Amino acid sequence: MSDPAKVRRHAERVRELVASVVRSQIKDPRLGMITITDARITADLRDATVFYTVLGDAAAQAGTAAALESAKGMLRSTVGKALGLRHSPTLTFVLDDVQDQVKHIDDLLAQARNADAEVQRLAARAEYAGEPQPYRLDEDEDGEARDEDGDEDEDETPPRGGDPR
Repeated sequence: MSDPAKVRRHAERVRELVASVVRSQIKDPRLGMITITDARITADLRDATVFYTVLGDAAAQAGTAAALESAKGMLRSTVGKALGLRHSPTLTFVLDDVQDQVKHIDDLLAQARNADAEVQRLAARAEYAGEPQPYRLDEDEDGEARDEDGDEDEDETPPRGGDPR
């Protein structure tokens, strides 16, 4: 096994090399507006996965994927020479669909905000299902309301934490 820091350095170097070669040496007309977003390499430094995004529609993405596949050999030899490893890592290109996922999550959050606003709107107009005072009160001779225990309906709560005498 390799040192994780060494693996990270090699992965970063692979990303930089592929981005540089794509920008300067690949002249394929199918190659669209591409950005190399990330690269990951296995611990044995034999396989590298390169993530990229493409500006445009599905046709531009398909054309860019085909252009990268056709240039894979040149990219692999350039990366292998620059890294100075015994074995050049095999390159796999993966379309990074982070932007689509971000848009989907934003849409879900907007739906949740709208649903919360609707609940708040309905709660503001809500009324009690029964009467405002759900307990039956008996009135005594002087007109004061008493509950069923015979106590006056005033706030006579005992003080907290101590003897309520």
